[in-house]
Amino acid sequence: MNWTTHDIPQQNGRFVVITGATGGIGFQAARELAGKGANVMLTGRNQAKGDAALRTIAAEHPHAQIQFRHLDLASLASVRAFAEAFYREHPSLDLLINNAGVMVPPERFLTEDGFELQFGTNYLGHFALTHHLLPALRAGKQPHVVTVSSGAHRLQAAIHFDDLQWERRYRAWPAYAQSKLATLLFGMELQRRSDANGWGLISNGCHPGYARTDLQTSGRNLGNTGKTGKFGAWLEPLLSQSAADGALPTLFAATSTDAKKAGYYGPQNMFELKGPVGEASVSKQARDPALAARLWQVSEQLTGSRWPSAAVAA
Repeated sequence: MNWTTHDIPQQNGRFVVITGATGGIGFQAARELAGKGANVMLTGRNQAKGDAALRTIAAEHPHAQIQFRHLDLASLASVRAFAEAFYREHPSLDLLINNAGVMVPPERFLTEDGFELQFGTNYLGHFALTHHLLPALRAGKQPHVVTVSSGAHRLQAAIHFDDLQWERRYRAWPAYAQSKLATLLFGMELQRRSDANGWGLISNGCHPGYARTDLQTSGRNLGNTGKTGKFGAWLEPLLSQSAADGALPTLFAATSTDAKKAGYYGPQNMFELKGPVGEASVSKQARDPALAARLWQVSEQLTGSRWPSAAVAA
């Protein structure tokens, strides 16, 4: 399909929270949704980057309804504090885009709670955030959760229940792949549980392909080198696309009437690295309800996020 930002329906009256929205595809999604009339809350760890993102969007869309709030997905305390502050200001939420992420840190770093950085940030932080915001979502209009995964969920990917935090031997790419498989399993399981328990949610997922963002070079504990390395710099022009194009699957999943429950969307060309948005490949593991249910149970224990019911559709 040749779906573009011009196909985004008007979003007036829709309240949106986007994690990791001060740069990359999160920022691009925020600016497009704000331009279509949504009230968008950008979140991130850096206040200065948040303020800069707001200024950029306001310059492009002077009447945009936008705000920034601090949120560190690598800290369960920060996730709780964000949710508590959210409920003091807002009774409902229509769209949550779980976008923030960390990619292949060269060393094994830990979150504030002792989780391996990628698993803790990319997955467990969003698991806890969605749990905290579930009452607001259930009060929203056609509530929707979009989970951003990666094509890496199909490569070297498994859920290592015997060593989720990579304490024995840290390997950056398999650890990243595990975190992204976990996010997609979560998105699929969230739809099953919503259907079984009457939460009324639409949950689906997406991935940006190889989008040119600072994901590979910045993040908690990583600093910001601004470098991709010689190999990455050589491949980028051939295999990558802009952050704006990388955001199209997110925007499609979040707004298109053709986006399905438990659907998964991404670019269609060059092994799903770039190109127009369409249905993306989902690994057999990501569709395994038994694996998803086991991961959900473990995630509740790790985060202390007890969801309102354990019922799951058969």
